[in-house]
Parts: sequence; structure tokens; C-alpha cells
Amino acid sequence: MADAAPHVPVLIDAIIDACAPVEGTWLDGTFGAGGYTRRLLEAGARRVIAVDRDPLAFEMARGWIDGYGDRIECVAGEFSKLDTYAGELDGVVLDLGVSSMQLDRPERGFSFMRDGPLDMRMSQSGPSAADLVNTADEGALADIIYLYGEERASRRIARAIVAARPVSTTLELAGLVESCLPRAKPNQSHPATRTFQALRIAVNDEYGELAEGLMAAERALRPGGQLAVVTFHSVEDRMVKRFLQARSGNTANANRFAPALEEVTPAFTQASRKAIAPNEAEVAANPRARSAKLRVARRTDAPSQPIDRKTLGMPLRKDDR
Repeated sequence: MADAAPHVPVLIDAIIDACAPVEGTWLDGTFGAGGYTRRLLEAGARRVIAVDRDPLAFEMARGWIDGYGDRIECVAGEFSKLDTYAGELDGVVLDLGVSSMQLDRPERGFSFMRDGPLDMRMSQSGPSAADLVNTADEGALADIIYLYGEERASRRIARAIVAARPVSTTLELAGLVESCLPRAKPNQSHPATRTFQALRIAVNDEYGELAEGLMAAERALRPGGQLAVVTFHSVEDRMVKRFLQARSGNTANANRFAPALEEVTPAFTQASRKAIAPNEAEVAANPRARSAKLRVARRTDAPSQPIDRKTLGMPLRKDDR
């Protein structure tokens, strides 16, 4: 079967090892180019429900997906609703962030390296990054860039964007951000990296999706089912870590004078509280893996529970508080 996918699934070997034996029905909540779905099937999964909100993902898979017959079910939708797409699941895998196929297409507007429309919509519907950049007030823009991009110069950048409106292309926005920051030193990331990340997260409500997706996975997984989440930056990893801590009964009181936290029956067990990082060989073969972290947990038979977004350490804008 021809491999038409340019995307290399990050930490997939670690996922297969940590979740062995891989069997039953899995849900791949971030199908992308299909790398995780195919490896899960090769490793022993009977069936994979492939979910993606980007319609391009399934279009690009047409050349190979039919070869798996009914072992792959495609669902166009958001992984935050994954518990509505299936009954009990044996596993859920989430690879967070933007995919290579989105970054590599200038017309999608995710990359500051090539010129294209300022879009960034994973679902290709709803308000775009251009809508956000050209309509949000300066304070809201600064808030987004600071909270979602952890960019210290957020106010300066927001001021420059508002003064230059309308802003319609990726290189135009990247140039504005560059003008606000010192020139990058060798081996440093591009000055626009944090701002583009922040706008993409806001446009696609990525942190809200993650919070809801973790709770949906808890509802959908059968006892013994496994959750594997790959993150690429500190805020995502913090949210996953705190979710698993809270739902594994490992949350300690931060203040010894505060009332004791209510004891929760663990909904997950973790083999290790420490995230799994890629080895040197994987980073050498796939530089995208450099910042990746994997967390894996196994579902117990405890009832599912909602969890407050503040508990997850999710950055909250003024409107969300």
C-alpha cells in the first residue's frame, strides 16, 4: 500500500510500547495525514475511528484509506465531542497542535515563512485570523498574544497591528511582529512564532477543545482503555498533566492551610507521572519531535466527572473568567 503521507507521527513507537497490547477500537482524534491511525491498525487495533475537523485531511487520504475497508471510519468533527462518535473505546490518541500538511500549504495561512492569506482555520469555516486581527481591540489582541503565545512584547505587537490595519497576509503580519522585536540570534525561533501560535490557538479555540476533549475521552473510554496525548508546548502539557493528576487522585493541596481537597475516586492510573520524551534518534530523523511530550494513562471503572478549566491551568482571557 503506497505511503502518501508526508507527516511523520511523533512518538508513535512510544505510544505503541506504552499501550501494548493495542487492540479493539481506538479513536484518533487528530487524524491529519493518518500516520497514527495506520500504525495503530498495524499494531493490532481492530478498528480506528479517525476524527478531524479539517476537510482536507480526508481528501488527502483518498489514495490509501479505502485499502483498510471498514477498519477505518472517518468522522468530520472536533475531538472535543469524541464521546458522541462511538460507544465504548479501547483507546484514544491525540496529537495536538497544527499538522505538517497545514503548515506546508501557504494558502492555509498558518506559516509565517511563506506568503498567504491570514486564515489559520483548521475547519476552513468561521472567523479567520484576519477577522480577529482586524476587528479585535488592542487590549484583546494583547491579551491573546500574551496568554496564548507567552509573548512578553504583546502590548507593543498589538499596538503595531492596530496601527497598520488592515492586515491581510501572513508575511505582512510577520513583518509587523519582527519590527517590534530584536532580531533573532542564530538557532533562535522566528520572532513571529509566538504571535502566530497565539492567533492560531484563539481562532481554533485549541485550549477549549483540549479541555473538553480530555473530559470526552474520560467518558468514552471503557475500564482498561488507554488515553495517549502528545503535546508540543508547555501550556498544553500542563493542562494534560493537571487533568491526569486530578483524575488519578494525585492532586496535593498547594496551601497547607487551605481546606483539604475532596477525595476523588481515580478515573485513570498513570504508569509514570513523568512525560515521555522522544529519543535522540527520533529527533534526528524528525526535528518536529524535539519539543514533544507524551502522557499515557489507563481508565479505571470510576464514574466520569467534569473538571474546572482553572484546575487544568488553562489560560483564561477576561471574557472567559
